[in-house]
Amino acid sequence: MQLIACPWCGEREEIEFHYGGQAHVAYPDDPYALDDDQWAQYVFFRDNPKGPFAERWVHAAGCRRWFNAVRDTVTHEFLAVYDVRAPRPLLTGSAAAAQQRKGQEAS
Repeated sequence: MQLIACPWCGEREEIEFHYGGQAHVAYPDDPYALDDDQWAQYVFFRDNPKGPFAERWVHAAGCRRWFNAVRDTVTHEFLAVYDVRAPRPLLTGSAAAAQQRKGQEAS
């Protein structure tokens, strides 16, 4: 079983958490001004990269707080965990290598 580090509770088993989608997706400034195609783009279309990806998670069986995480979608390794109000962190070490590998594969 994989352990996920909750920023407030520490490491817990993955069964306690729920995935909440892509992180850092801004709500439209004026949602009423969007046509159906633009609204569908906002609601349904998300990135699906191979490699490090910023995601939202909730510790549903613990503190019930939301947080963001950068997770490698190839290895499922959590590279960083941070508050939802914080910007995506710069990755260092093996996390930076995974990010660089992602960039090389895209070329």
